[in-house]
Order: sequence, then C-alpha cells, then structure tokens
Amino acid sequence: MQVREIAKNLGGVISKNSPTILTGAAVTGLITTVIFAVRATPKALSLIDEELYARKGDEMYGEYGSDIGERICSLPAKDVVRITWKCYIPTAGVAATTVMCIIGANHISLRRNAALASVYSLTETAFKEYQAKVVETVGKNKELKVRDEIAADLLKANPQSSSEVIITGKGETLCFDRLCGRYFESDIEYIRRAINEINHTLMNDMFVTLNELYYEIGLPPNDLGDELGWHIDNGLIEPAFSTQLTDKGVPCLVLYFEVYPRNLR
Repeated sequence: MQVREIAKNLGGVISKNSPTILTGAAVTGLITTVIFAVRATPKALSLIDEELYARKGDEMYGEYGSDIGERICSLPAKDVVRITWKCYIPTAGVAATTVMCIIGANHISLRRNAALASVYSLTETAFKEYQAKVVETVGKNKELKVRDEIAADLLKANPQSSSEVIITGKGETLCFDRLCGRYFESDIEYIRRAINEINHTLMNDMFVTLNELYYEIGLPPNDLGDELGWHIDNGLIEPAFSTQLTDKGVPCLVLYFEVYPRNLR
C-alpha cells in the first residue's frame, strides 16, 4: 500500500512538472548532441580519408595535402553521406529525442494554457452573474457600499505610511492602484482621459496590454503588464473609483475596473 502511494505521489509530481522536466531534458539533449557530433567527426574524417586513399592512393596527399576541407569536397555529397552516416547514428538519435522533448513541452504548455483560459472565462462569467444577482437583490447603492468596504480593507492592508507614493506629474490627488497595490499621485479626470485614449487604441488594435494603460496614466510598467490586458471582445475598459481615507487620514482614490485584464497569450 505504501509503495502504491509513493508511486501515485511520484506520478503526480512528474505530471505537474512535466513541461519543466521536458525542457531540462531538451537542454541536456542539445548539449549531448553537440558532444556526440564532435566525437563522431574524427571517425567520419578517417573514413573519408580511407575512401580517398582507396581511390587515389598516395596521390591524394600530393593533390590535397593536409587540407581536410578540400578532401571532403573532392567527394560527391552522396558518397560522403554513404561513408559517414553510421558515425552519426547516436547523434541523430539524441537530436530526435531533443526535438520530441521540445515539441512535448510546448504541447503540454499550450494545452494547460487553453485549460486555464477556459477556467478563467467560466470564473469571469460566474462572477458577472453573481455581481448582477447581488445588484438585483440588494440594490445598486448597497452593492456600491460593499465595494467601498472592500476598497477600505485594501488600504488597511496596504498602509500609506509604509508605502512609496509614485509621482506621475499628472495631478496631486492621492490614488491607489488596486491591481498592483501601489499609491500614486494623479487626477481623476486625467485618468479618465487616459483610459479613453487606451479605449481608442483598443478599438483599432483589438487588444491593449496592462502596461500600455500604465504608460498612458504615467505609471511604471508591471512585470506581468505585457502578459495581461483587455481584448475588444470583452468590451471597452470601464474604470471605477472609490474614495477612502488612508491610515494617515489622507483622502485616496481607489482605482479598479469593471472588467479586469486577462491573459492575452
């Protein structure tokens, strides 16, 4: 029973990390392919010399001297392949295995990304349905009150006193980026205008990245900002704001979105 449990757990670990394992195997295979090719080459050159000697005897040295390249080129390509192909069987085998590992890792990654996209889409749909039902049940005002309470909790979890405030030069109102949890100074009208510009780009290009939005607002890019963004199929970007007080008692505009960015890959 214990052996079966260990085997089951081991299989789970291998399955979970299979793209990483296959990528590591591909890197190892690439290095091994080069090593095998280097080792096989002297033997292949020796076979070519033997073939030339069999055809021309000692004359080959007077005609080609010590230039290996000239000796190889003196034989037709099909003869070179016929003479040396067996030397490179191990190299070809490792190279083929390496290619299979690369294809396998890519296939698993694509399949998992597709599954994650499906799960995200279902979750997003479920959240929208839940949000609509909440508004229908308790009313728009109470739903907004819940959002404000969530925004207040976010500021408590990210106190201004221990955070850096990014100066964008686009206004003096203290703002909080709910997506990345950072404070910055801006202006609500400037933010709205920036998002209108991004929505114009969204309609023309079909999608925009999160970093494009940050650039328009005047914020530094985010590590995942080129991976996440909005697609026109999900509609235009709609900002939402909640006004709260920080732990310093400073009014703060909490920025969030009706539709959050998703993975664009």
